[in-house]
Amino acid sequence: MDRQHLMKAAGAALSEVLEREVTGLTEATRLFEDLHLDSTSVLELLMALEDAMGLEVDPEDLDMDDFATVGTLLTYLESQPDATAPTTP
Repeated sequence: MDRQHLMKAAGAALSEVLEREVTGLTEATRLFEDLHLDSTSVLELLMALEDAMGLEVDPEDLDMDDFATVGTLLTYLESQPDATAPTTP
């Protein structure tokens, strides 16, 4: 999956977790400061991305630096083996 599709998936997952439409995302958007995520909502975000993209995230591999911005999240998602697989409806 290319970065643009990852951005769309991340935006949809963020909208789901935050229970509001999230618009205007850029790679510089900060997850905690700008979108007001907390540790619980990060876990919810990961679960939503797992469901949407068919990923399996190992909590042991998580590093908070991966969640600093939307861009660092996308880089993390790209590093996951299943992230390049096409999504199924």
